[in-house]
Amino acid sequence: MSMNHIRPWRHIERRKSRQIHVGNVPVGGDAPIAVQTMTNTLTTDVAATVAQVQAAAEAGADLVRVSVPDEASAKALKEIVRESPVPIVADIHFHYKRGIEAAEAGAACLRINPGNIGDEKRVAEVIKAARDHNCSIRIGVNAGSLEKHLLEKYGEPCPEAMVESGLDHIRILQDHDFHEFKISVKASDVFMSAAAYQQLAEATDAPIHLGITEAGGFVSGTIKSAIGLGQLLWMGIGDTLRVSLSADPVEEVKVGFEILKSLGLRHRGVNIISCPSCARQGFDVIKTVEKLERRLEHVKTPMSLSIIGCVVNGPGEALMTDVGFTGGGAGSGMVYLAGKASHKMSNDQMVDHIVEEVEKKAAQIEAAQGAAE
Repeated sequence: MSMNHIRPWRHIERRKSRQIHVGNVPVGGDAPIAVQTMTNTLTTDVAATVAQVQAAAEAGADLVRVSVPDEASAKALKEIVRESPVPIVADIHFHYKRGIEAAEAGAACLRINPGNIGDEKRVAEVIKAARDHNCSIRIGVNAGSLEKHLLEKYGEPCPEAMVESGLDHIRILQDHDFHEFKISVKASDVFMSAAAYQQLAEATDAPIHLGITEAGGFVSGTIKSAIGLGQLLWMGIGDTLRVSLSADPVEEVKVGFEILKSLGLRHRGVNIISCPSCARQGFDVIKTVEKLERRLEHVKTPMSLSIIGCVVNGPGEALMTDVGFTGGGAGSGMVYLAGKASHKMSNDQMVDHIVEEVEKKAAQIEAAQGAAE
């Protein structure tokens, strides 16, 4: 339950955007911020791509993007869409016909890059296909592929050039009476991305898809994305997001959810609050948290768990969590339930016991929610 009414410093006022649909997923308005990732298998390898889509969906992805670089991929997309548990966004570059084919194959959204999709006539054909097949569009502006005339005008990629590109293509869609679109203005530079998104948010009421493109490997990309996306989300900007990592798509989903969970914008699974550990710890905090993260991946119910090595901060953190464990002495620690000290548990049995307590609490939460409905 939100406590923002008594903690106003936690309140985020989301930007007012109009709502569209990507398949059955509402985007914008008061809809939850959607988490997206992208497959990195060959699209023509249907089995591998579907397996990756399903793994991402199981991790919490609301949408999954699939690259459609050639005609064979467009043909494979039809089967991928049929077997996917979530709406599929088709990633289109260079050849507008792939966009038409993807819409015909059942894609829920077409991601087109204004800088390389072709002239307005070709974009118009893609718009017609999207309308005919109840498909939305994402205008995907990227600092690395801006139109030539904008680079000549501004001298280099910059926020102003990115926003101008996006607004130009919004006008094309609107001139063709097409309004089921969202927009992104991505760059690998955190400063450029943040500035572009802030300008874009003031210039349009379209739903905004957030991302720091080509952010890097798991650690560096996570940090860049947390800084760039985190500040924008904190400002209320963003209706969907993708964390772009040189890593497994499942990791992108996990990081995206953690960013949203840290800001109280989405709640899914167990939020583990743990200390970095020190010489005072009564058990191996780092290894314990690693085990618990793996063992609790199956829990989707939003709840909190504190794992603190000693009594300096342990009891205080446990007051704010559903389940907690604080290290003590003589090979045991204290288990907290609903913020109150409950019972002691030996360190060698704590992981299994905490998993049981979390599962029990999750069942109670689910039962209470079911009764309320």
